[in-house]
Amino acid sequence: MPRIESLNVLLESEGNDYLAELYGKVINNVQKNLVSVHMKNRDLSGTPEAGSVEAKRFVNATANEYGTARKAAKGDSVKARPVTIPIDTDKEIVEELEEKDVALYGVDGLLDRRANNHAQRMLSNLDTDFFAAAVADGTAVTLTSTEVQDQAEELIQSVETTQNDFVDGVPRDMIHLVCEPSTYGKLRNYIDTIQTASLTHETEEIRVFHGVKIYSSVHLKGAKMVCMADGAIAQPVRAKVYSAEKIPLSNAYGVELFYSYGTKTVMPDLINYVAAE
Repeated sequence: MPRIESLNVLLESEGNDYLAELYGKVINNVQKNLVSVHMKNRDLSGTPEAGSVEAKRFVNATANEYGTARKAAKGDSVKARPVTIPIDTDKEIVEELEEKDVALYGVDGLLDRRANNHAQRMLSNLDTDFFAAAVADGTAVTLTSTEVQDQAEELIQSVETTQNDFVDGVPRDMIHLVCEPSTYGKLRNYIDTIQTASLTHETEEIRVFHGVKIYSSVHLKGAKMVCMADGAIAQPVRAKVYSAEKIPLSNAYGVELFYSYGTKTVMPDLINYVAAE
């Protein structure tokens, strides 16, 4: 659907400018409020418009004895593991607004309300699918600790100490810990009992725990804590222009948001979680 220039009720000189501003607001809200946006894989080739994108993981180099390559007359081959992320999920949010309702609400207020709500529903959908992939493809960890602060540290170390062909330990500044609200609250209660220079009772976010970025999310299903490295999951999104148009043979307007995306785990070995009790 082509982007319209204005609605009938917006046939003023600033009508087009307002709609352009409204579209930008929708996209900004999505990026601003997503929890998963902080840890998504951005090292992707291609664009969502192509139908799929690709991420690659390269195997670590191997240190051989001096002279190995000369004896073999060649060096080691570089090994890579490609991961294709298809843009295979299509969503739409379509609502109708009667002109009478638009007039009574005031156009600016009503469009803002619906634009904000559509953005919230879109980000909720993206976040939910992102963390569903984390739980589906990650590894469930059985903790030995009983105190929440010790459990968090134990889960962090389970990712930090990962060693395989692709990873030789993970720096803490590349690790994210996402908690469901009650677990986050318990951890925050613990932090409130100790003195910190940068955190007060009025501060909402913990931000960092033992050098690891930490978040609270209502979109964890089946897990109370998920720990992952940067880029462990890719979720490219293609959003259609936020548009509104007059519905034929009526005095109503359609407000629409279309978006397509794909969610794929790129590094399952760097995702550990604690199952919900």
